[in-house]
Amino acid sequence: MKSNPYFYHWYYYTQAQKRGFIFVIFGVVLIQITLCFVVYYQLQAQAPDVIPTKIQVALQAQLDSLRNVDSKKKDTIYPFNPNYMSDYKGYFLELSTAEIDRLLAFRASKQMINSTQDFQKVTGVSNEWMQKYSPYFVFDTRSRAQATTQHTQGTTDRAVKKHLVDKQLLPLQDINQATAESLQLIHGIGPALSKRIIEDRNKWGGYVHLDQLKFVYGLSEEVIEALFQQFAVLSTPTIDPLDLNEAGVNELKNIPYLNYYLAREIVKYRSLNGDFVNKRQLREIEKIPLDRIHIISLYLKIRN
Repeated sequence: MKSNPYFYHWYYYTQAQKRGFIFVIFGVVLIQITLCFVVYYQLQAQAPDVIPTKIQVALQAQLDSLRNVDSKKKDTIYPFNPNYMSDYKGYFLELSTAEIDRLLAFRASKQMINSTQDFQKVTGVSNEWMQKYSPYFVFDTRSRAQATTQHTQGTTDRAVKKHLVDKQLLPLQDINQATAESLQLIHGIGPALSKRIIEDRNKWGGYVHLDQLKFVYGLSEEVIEALFQQFAVLSTPTIDPLDLNEAGVNELKNIPYLNYYLAREIVKYRSLNGDFVNKRQLREIEKIPLDRIHIISLYLKIRN
């Protein structure tokens, strides 16, 4: 194989000349890279100027309109009843701390403001403030005496019943007949939880055991204890228990607190170990909820 004769010319140069060639090549490459970066950043800096003026104007106008809409939303005042003005609402409407305190003190005395004149008299706001904000006032059309009387009548019965519930002076009530109103007399139960209890009851066709309340999502231990003190299963729903040794997967899966997987495990256990002799054998089923077996058992029977 013949060597390249030009390759040997490199060995004719001195060490200093070789280094010089290398520095020249390195310098040329460095200059090229520097020029590329300079051109790139110049183009970046000039990019905004490239956008046509008409487009800039249109974009700016759109941004300005969006800002105006947003500011209008923040400043919008909706009609309100000044009797129920909160601290934040008063601050938003430029009331001083003293003026807000006078209004709250007046309301604490269980009195109602029924006119703009009453409001100014109670709070001591200026005429300028009234001109600016009083057009948004909306008052109850009833008289002060009527409003107070109707409010009192509307809450008295509930207060009395709640007092009796708290003192456990009412007889036990049927949980399967309980209404949302009677459930809400229990401290800690509001509209959402009372609705959930009733929906869970309807789902199973009625509660067969009071322990089913323990499995209603969102009920605390204190609320459950209070429910146990005031309610009981006085009217047991009509159920037709399934034969544990005859029922198939599709039948068992519809029993409360069972599902397809658990129903299949029950049938599998039965095929491997023979018929169930008693319901306590359900505890041997893998992943069956042990805290609910006594309820599940009420929906099952073993025919002798």
